[in-house]
Amino acid sequence: FPLLPVFLTVTLGATPVVVGLIEGSADALSSILKLAAGVWSDRARRRKPLIIGGYALAALSRALIGAAIRWPSVLAARLIDRTGKGIRSAPRDAMISDVTPVESRGRAFGFHRALDHTGAIVGPLVAMALLQGLHVSVRRLFVLATIPAAIGVAMLWLLLKEEPRDHVRDRSFRVASVPLGKPFWEAIASISLFALANSSDAFLILQAHAAGVTTAMLPLLWAAHHVIKALFSTRAGSISDRVDRRWLLIGGWSAYAVIYFLFPLARSMTGFFVLFVVYAIPFTLTEGAERAWITDLIPAAARGRAFGFYYLATGIFVLGGTALFGVIFQNVSPTAAFRTGGTLALAAALLVAVQRKRQTRPALSPKVE
Repeated sequence: FPLLPVFLTVTLGATPVVVGLIEGSADALSSILKLAAGVWSDRARRRKPLIIGGYALAALSRALIGAAIRWPSVLAARLIDRTGKGIRSAPRDAMISDVTPVESRGRAFGFHRALDHTGAIVGPLVAMALLQGLHVSVRRLFVLATIPAAIGVAMLWLLLKEEPRDHVRDRSFRVASVPLGKPFWEAIASISLFALANSSDAFLILQAHAAGVTTAMLPLLWAAHHVIKALFSTRAGSISDRVDRRWLLIGGWSAYAVIYFLFPLARSMTGFFVLFVVYAIPFTLTEGAERAWITDLIPAAARGRAFGFYYLATGIFVLGGTALFGVIFQNVSPTAAFRTGGTLALAAALLVAVQRKRQTRPALSPKVE
């Protein structure tokens, strides 16, 4: 990912608006599919096939990007990649909810995010070593990325165990009839507003490149950003199990706003490194807490559907936010774009602050143990 915006703009000649179009369209497709996959996984006896299929498509997309000679080919590959993410994300998060006790939900989702970010550290470091040490081309790197992706799919196939959920045998069971409730939709409204502020990180990569960060150093910048997430996501998730999870969202989104206001002031590689690392803090605080908050507000029988709506809403608003950011970035100024994002993030934090604390709703179907 940290190499993709530069590959598009430098190697393939795409504009910043095209970068925003590719990332926004890919994320929008992913979000629509997440709802369908979430509902499907609630009706199915097993969520595992959707999870494996989603990661397999992501592996395929890496090879297609490596073979691209024009930006529309990259768009097609990113759509395949996000199709895979759309298929796997809601069933995966629902499975985590299925097997996790209520008192550990924040820690479980934080741990998942920590491992995800660990991969985002190792990958860019390997990429930088290949770029700098062996002078491998950026195009070849995308092809090589299919190797760890394929290993991940094989591990899921062989090692992921899931007991079938017997409730789906009951013909009277109807997932769509289980209400999600007003508290859930209020939470979705707050999260969606922040998603409008949370435009694609591709623009941060472009801003870093404009500030003097070389192409070979971009993976190191990306890895440093994820070190913070990997180190502290589990801890932040655990804290959300002991306090009102909304406080982590308010603090994280407010910090995001401050950092966005500061990004246009960075004029050196050192300054951008510091800001990009600090930029990890808002997501460290909120990623696990946000998903656990959603789980708190929904019945067990509708977890896949609820996460599907969660991802659909965030995807649509990220698409809008990315398009808005791209237009302002290109036609007004990068400073105006970052200030707009920061203001929207503050508004989202305020919206969470005025919501009442909600208790966990009772489960309507047995958990998978």
